[in-house]
Amino acid sequence: MLLSEFSLLAVTASVALASPVHLPSLIQSREAGVYNASNPNITIFATGGTIAGSGSSSDQTTGYSAGALGVDILISAVPQLWNVSNPTGVQVANVDSGSITPSILLNLTQQVQTALDDPYCQGVVVTHGTDTLEESAFFLELTTSSEKPVVIVGAMRPATAISADGPINLLEAVTLAASPEARGRGTMVVLNDRIGSGFYTSKSNANSLDTFKATEQGYLGWFQNIKPIFYYAPALPMGKLHFDVMDTAELPQVDILYGHQALNPALAPAAVESGAKGLVLAGMGAGGWTDGGKEAVEKLIAENGTAVVYSRRTMDGFVEPKGSIGSYGGGFLNPQKARIMLQLALNAGYGDAEMETIFESGSE
Repeated sequence: MLLSEFSLLAVTASVALASPVHLPSLIQSREAGVYNASNPNITIFATGGTIAGSGSSSDQTTGYSAGALGVDILISAVPQLWNVSNPTGVQVANVDSGSITPSILLNLTQQVQTALDDPYCQGVVVTHGTDTLEESAFFLELTTSSEKPVVIVGAMRPATAISADGPINLLEAVTLAASPEARGRGTMVVLNDRIGSGFYTSKSNANSLDTFKATEQGYLGWFQNIKPIFYYAPALPMGKLHFDVMDTAELPQVDILYGHQALNPALAPAAVESGAKGLVLAGMGAGGWTDGGKEAVEKLIAENGTAVVYSRRTMDGFVEPKGSIGSYGGGFLNPQKARIMLQLALNAGYGDAEMETIFESGSE
């Protein structure tokens, strides 16, 4: 599709989506795609983000409107999707990824699981903003259960920009979800011709196209002429488990505190007073915290039963077990993923022994 055509669609979509999306809507592509019984049926769940973003000019790559385009526009812009699949679009939300809430996540994973349970659906793709994509990918990894592929995809440039990466990313994501070789690999992240694990992959650069990485664990595969090529046979990440949230309407509040010199110990009790049932500490080094900060945290554990996970502010590393009731080493999980894990564990009613198992397994 030419840029001028896409820009016109972007303006149309911006007007059409000016009011918030309250209920999911099922929308078929506007493109004259022809159903092919030999192609796999792929459901695309759209949540907004840069991949659905629109700017005022073709050279605008910051300050654009995220989530301006609907899922029907995204599908229409890539007619090649019909060559590899029978795509169906579902608009779950249309927001920048920083505005993704627990209720949106729960709605998303419940709809994704329903699609995966449908025998006529062969795979699922989720379009998402990149800023918090790794959190939603991790959430889907822990809350969906199927051998069918779940692929989450985004873009670093808005749809109206020169060399927008969204269309090819979406085509690769759908091709991956339609591939039999993708089965049994859990949730996967696709950007910049790479296939990453939803369990381990994180955003490493705020601006670069080559940003989603798992530095220590590596990629699962890559794309050659849109075809996915894997490096390994399907394997489960250490520590992967499943939380059933199909009947869950809300999740416990868990806050993240950032470690630094002269940190304010009062922030921990303030978070608990404002409703936090658990805390994740983005600690210095391998989960370090100040003496005053530790006293405040230990008091919360003893008096409030607050669950505390020690993580690290560095991009990579391992935080060892803490060896005391109520506090846990986050292992390889970064703070944002440790937060998701703790939310789900608290929602499941996990006790101390179970918390130790999910956060500290593989530490010995």
